[in-house]
Amino acid sequence: MNVILRQDIEKVGLRGEVVNVARGYARNYLLPRGLAEEATPAKVSELRKREEQRARHEAQSFEQAKEMADALNETELRFEVKSGPTGALFGSVTPTDIVDEIWRVKKIRVDRRKVGIDNIKRIGRHTVPIELFTDVDVEVKTLVVPEGGELPPEEELAAMEAAVRAEEEAAAAAVRAQHEEAEELVAEAEAEEEVAEEAVAEEHVEEAQPVVDEAPAPADAETASS
Repeated sequence: MNVILRQDIEKVGLRGEVVNVARGYARNYLLPRGLAEEATPAKVSELRKREEQRARHEAQSFEQAKEMADALNETELRFEVKSGPTGALFGSVTPTDIVDEIWRVKKIRVDRRKVGIDNIKRIGRHTVPIELFTDVDVEVKTLVVPEGGELPPEEELAAMEAAVRAEEEAAAAAVRAQHEEAEELVAEAEAEEEVAEEAVAEEHVEEAQPVVDEAPAPADAETASS
């Protein structure tokens, strides 16, 4: 079933793309959650027209790309996103969000696959590298702030990030410790199994050895003469 994605979905596609998915996946998951809409001929035609319009504003030459880079160097994108007390976002700012915002504020079309970052998942000041054309790159300043608020001071941001890193490192250390403990248990079990196998093998060797009858002692010569 063909659908138009309303959001970026990992391993499925990017927002605005027409993708073919299993009918059950579309009917039971994508459509009810508003993640996609059915790709009717009218909607696909409208989507194509929008893409063609944007394509006219994409860099077509080195000189044009340089002009766009100059414009974007002076631009700061701003996203207000729901976030938690540690600065983690409830969701993320995706490359698609970034290129859509560039289009909204500057009417410059950027290929979202040329955005050189993964999803932004924390509030803060970010620098987003973008390739506009061959040998023409730009770094776009991007501000991600809590919804309805402003960024805390730099010191507080740094402390929040340090706390999150410490938690992540502690969690990773705990996982490593669990793995090491599991490996030790496996090694002990294998050693015990090896000892048991050697003991069984020794028993089998002893059982397999033939029993040799002892020859009768020679009769005493004096006894024999009598």
